[in-house]
Amino acid sequence: MEEIKTTAPNVNPEITRKDFLWTAWAAFATFAASSAVAMGRFMLPNVLYESPQIFKAGKPEDYPVGVSTRWMKEQRVWIVRAENSLYALWGRCTHLGCTPNWFDAEKRFKCPCHGSNFTMQGDVIAGPAPKPLNRCAVTLLPTGEILVDKSIVETRPGLREKKQFQISLDHA
Repeated sequence: MEEIKTTAPNVNPEITRKDFLWTAWAAFATFAASSAVAMGRFMLPNVLYESPQIFKAGKPEDYPVGVSTRWMKEQRVWIVRAENSLYALWGRCTHLGCTPNWFDAEKRFKCPCHGSNFTMQGDVIAGPAPKPLNRCAVTLLPTGEILVDKSIVETRPGLREKKQFQISLDHA
């Protein structure tokens, strides 16, 4: 019988100079490309897209007397209608910026995080909040629509009842 010699292929072939240079150039090209991408990304601005600070909230007739949570999800604003006036409260606790919830049965806003409680007017009645909820500037447009501007806010009693932060519905 004849013996058949089988030889295993060379598992660790020696790396030739040509293979080494190709590998080195490929690694350098990968490094250069990733550096260029990182530099390009650095040059582009990091933009945070938020909802606009000014928005139209419909007409006063759209809101019954009480607190409307219609704009809370989109704009973080409550529209509050009293008998003869309408104003907008920004849904941000003045303690640490949490979002309070409106409890219609108790007629108050309650912060779920630290327990601050606010009246329908935004005044603090309990908790660690140092000042009332912010009122946003509101305007009644010639079309009869309410324009809410969250970039202009006021918390101080007396000033927050001025025309800029409250729409009188006696003439509307």
